[in-house]
Formats: sequence, C-alpha cells, structure tokens
Amino acid sequence: MRRDMRKNESRVNDFNDKIIKYSGIGIAVLAIIVFALLIYSKKLNDEVRGDELSGQQLSSILNSTNSSENTESASTEIGKSINDVSNEIEGTKNNTVTKKSTDTTNSVNTTQKQNSATTTSTSENVLTTNNITSTNSNPTEKENKEQSEIVELNFVKPVEGDIVRDFAIENLIYSDTLQEWTTHTGIDIKADKTTVVKSAEAGTVKTIKNDPRYGLTVIIEHSNGFQSVYSNLLTSEFVVEGEKVEKGQSLGTVGNTAAFEISDEPHLHFEILKDSVQVDPSIYLK
Repeated sequence: MRRDMRKNESRVNDFNDKIIKYSGIGIAVLAIIVFALLIYSKKLNDEVRGDELSGQQLSSILNSTNSSENTESASTEIGKSINDVSNEIEGTKNNTVTKKSTDTTNSVNTTQKQNSATTTSTSENVLTTNNITSTNSNPTEKENKEQSEIVELNFVKPVEGDIVRDFAIENLIYSDTLQEWTTHTGIDIKADKTTVVKSAEAGTVKTIKNDPRYGLTVIIEHSNGFQSVYSNLLTSEFVVEGEKVEKGQSLGTVGNTAAFEISDEPHLHFEILKDSVQVDPSIYLK
C-alpha cells in the first residue's frame, strides 16, 4: 500500500517537473522571439529615417541646382537684353550721325548730279513699266495660243452598218457567248467579214495588240485626251504602231476574233475613251 502511494507521488512529482521544465523552455523561446522582433523593429526604423534624410537631402540639392540654373538663365537673358538694347541705341546714334553727314554732303553736291539721278530714275521707271506691260501681255498671248491649238474633233463611223449592240455601263446586256448579263464598253457595228475599217478621226496609232477578250485591236490616240479603239479585227495590215493617220484612212478589216463575242455575227467592236474613261461612242459620231 505504501509502495503504491510512493509510486504515485513520484509520478506526480515527475509530471510537475516536466510541466515546469517545458514552461520554462517556452517562456525562454518566447522571450527570444520578442527580443528579436524589438531589434528588427529598431533596425527598420533606423533605415526608414535614413531614407527620409537621404530623400530630403536630394530634394534640397535639386532645388538649389534648379534655382541656380534659373538665376543664371534669367541673368543671362537680362544681360543679353541690356546688351542688345545698348547696341541698338549705339547703332541708332551712329545711323543718325551718318545720315546727317550724308544729307549735308548731298546738299553740297552739284545740281548736275541731282538732274542726272532724276533722269536715271525716270528712265528706270519707264523700263519697269514696259517690262510689266510685256509680262502681263505674255499670259494672254499664251492662252490665245493654247486655245488656238484646241481642235474640235468630229468622229465618223469607222464602218457603215447598223449598231447591233449599244454602249452599256450602268445597264447590263445579255451576252450569247458568255450566257450571262454583262456590261458593254463600246458599240458593235454590223459589217461583213473583210470589210475595211477606217479611222474615225485623225491621230496616231498608239497600240496594235491581240486583246484576250476583244481579239485583234488597234488603238488610235487623238488630241484633247481622246482615244478610239477598233476591235474584233481580222487584220491590221494598213498601219503600224507610231504612224500618224488621217480621218478615213484604212486601218484593217472586220473579222471575228473577239473571244467575248465569238457567237455574234461579224462586226466591229468600237470604243471611244476620254481621258482614259470609256464614253458612249454614239454621242460623238456624226
């Protein structure tokens, strides 16, 4: 019985010793943590204060630098203005003195010089007036020359025949060859194969080519920005590129070479362009 009691008492004592021991360790650890936090906080405050001081010092340095620069700039500008004013005043005085002396010298000069100067001035004015008159008359002469060079064009039908297909840019025309509705940039004049095609107006042969759509084609360049186009030709044996042609001069013969109009009867596909834009040839044909 006593042994059991002693065992229990020793266990209780051991337990109390452990509690005291662990409590002491915990308190020591906590004290170390608190102490470390205090040291870190103090160090942080010192760094912040140091940064603030550095910022204030930098700000004061910048302010002093800016103020000195502004002062120097203002001083330079003021000094420069004063010097300029002084120079202007001195220059004005010198000019005044020079002018007075010149006037005095001129008044002493002979009457012959004055008369000579007057005569020279009068002759210069006459020459200037004549130049102005001739200069003003030149544009008028140039305009009259340009107007005289403008030639009125009177296009004639390149072949005799009925117009079987009209000009159509805004409206569509049905194509038997393409089996669809499409535009038509010229007029088609019905004519038998090998009919001679003539120039609608005087001009220069600009191009002779095989157009993939309208076959063998001759393009003539006229004055005033006009061009005439002759397509679906069989031949172009009567002219060469660069040749000057007269109104009614033979160009070639009617054929059936236009791929876009191969299902139609033989005809001449004829176009007129004004400043590179297709226009209705019927308006210009006389």
